[in-house]
Amino acid sequence: MAKFKEAMDRLFKRVYICRKCKTKIKASPQKVLLGKVKCRRCGSKALRTRRKK
Repeated sequence: MAKFKEAMDRLFKRVYICRKCKTKIKASPQKVLLGKVKCRRCGSKALRTRRKK
């Protein structure tokens, strides 16, 4: 796993995962909270942040 700030930002900042089809989406946190972003693949609005292992 990456240890420096730039790599961590690339991997985890503004990256969301669809809870239904597990697709990665890059989006603004405000838009995700307001429900304006949906999955490109399945159309679901249920998104979660990417987990840091």
